[in-house]
Amino acid sequence: MDRIRFVTHRGQRILLVDFTGCSAQEVAAMADRVPDVVTREPLGSVVLAADFSDAEFTRDAVERVKIASALDRPHIKRAAWVLTENLPKALYESIRSFSAREFPVFATRDEAMDYLVS
Repeated sequence: MDRIRFVTHRGQRILLVDFTGCSAQEVAAMADRVPDVVTREPLGSVVLAADFSDAEFTRDAVERVKIASALDRPHIKRAAWVLTENLPKALYESIRSFSAREFPVFATRDEAMDYLVS
């Protein structure tokens, strides 16, 4: 199963980026792949859910998430993240600030997806 894929939730198309349980190296590698998928879509059209549940982060992984988030910003309509207290607030804020994007955070994937389609 591909960890970067479009799913349908309540009749709406959402790009799900499933970082669940990934090592820091896997997070970094996947973050590098996300802009390739997102930038194929029309500007302002992508609804994205990123599930970081139990993922690991290093400085390199955070830097690559920051870059990906900035690169795909013009194509994102709405985004939400799932975090399980595995990303320190300061690192989350650095990603948010660098990318000039808001990432509402939810405890579960269902909550994030419901928010995205509301």
